[in-house]
Amino acid sequence: MKNFNKNKLERVEVMALFGYEMTPCQPLTFRRQGESETEITELLQTQIKFAGEVALHIFDVLVGREKLRLEFNSRDLSWYLTQ
Repeated sequence: MKNFNKNKLERVEVMALFGYEMTPCQPLTFRRQGESETEITELLQTQIKFAGEVALHIFDVLVGREKLRLEFNSRDLSWYLTQ
């Protein structure tokens, strides 16, 4: 997996499962531009932050042993990898 700047948001494509048991959304895989699909090993924590009219849905996940954060922007329906 490539290194990237942790101070910058990286837009990614995410395959997610919606409406599953007690978790309304669970990301399953993501894909960086020009790379193959990466499977998410475990969902660690979810939270929602509000910034004006926009809700950011934040998912802390494990990919193997690496902890990453995915954010879903409710305004433009985009996903970002933030760490």
